[in-house]
Amino acid sequence: MLPKLISIGSFYIPTYGVLVALGFLTGLFVMLRLAKRAGMNTDHVTNLAFYCAIAGVLGAKLFMFLFDLPDYLRDPRQIFTLETLQAAGVFHGGFIVAMITAVFVIRRYKMPALATMDVFAPGVVIGQAIGRLGCFAAGCCWGRECDLPWGVRFRSDFAAPVPLDKTLHPVQLYESAANLIIFAVLYRMCSKEHRAGQVIGWYLVLYSTARFIVEFFRVHEQSLVGPFSLTQWISLGLLALGAGILLHVSRKPADLKTVAVH
Repeated sequence: MLPKLISIGSFYIPTYGVLVALGFLTGLFVMLRLAKRAGMNTDHVTNLAFYCAIAGVLGAKLFMFLFDLPDYLRDPRQIFTLETLQAAGVFHGGFIVAMITAVFVIRRYKMPALATMDVFAPGVVIGQAIGRLGCFAAGCCWGRECDLPWGVRFRSDFAAPVPLDKTLHPVQLYESAANLIIFAVLYRMCSKEHRAGQVIGWYLVLYSTARFIVEFFRVHEQSLVGPFSLTQWISLGLLALGAGILLHVSRKPADLKTVAVH
């Protein structure tokens, strides 16, 4: 756990913020590389990435408030605390709002919707992989207790209310590793001839499956809804969306179904 990357007196640079920024820049680099190979307008892709990033931050915060609404209603002052300001929010909330924003921006620029999302998918997942390392450094999104040899112990109470001196599942690293594998699969898919929409479809299926499984090893601050957490229910919904996209693109005529990225 390394919540402070650099600390000089009262000034410090949070490791989480640096890694999230690095994840965004790495993801943007991958998106632009794939967009250029696909012959897309890189200025439009860059603008879309920034719009989605802003929407993602706002959406993550919004869903965080919605998930913990009873707590905020009991004590509205929590909204304005430093802890709330530093909280990353709910990833799926950010993702959903970013997706909705992407639809409007894509229409405005008249970009090919599915092909554009294909270009974005590998960049998003590599950004997630790096961002989860930031979660591990900050101690947020921690796992359940375990007695496994690879369990981890956090000893700094600076960044998050993680249980100290208890052996926990390193769920942040589980998800980061899963995202790296998914990135490799999607990037390879983009480098070959594929159906437009196939990459984003597989991203939704693979990431949602990985996140659904990882959630069993995480501590949930919100109560369960039936047998699953809210995040798991959202994961199932996005998995169904991904499967629907894959089914849709598989029915395209053969002469219209492929996109070559050289």
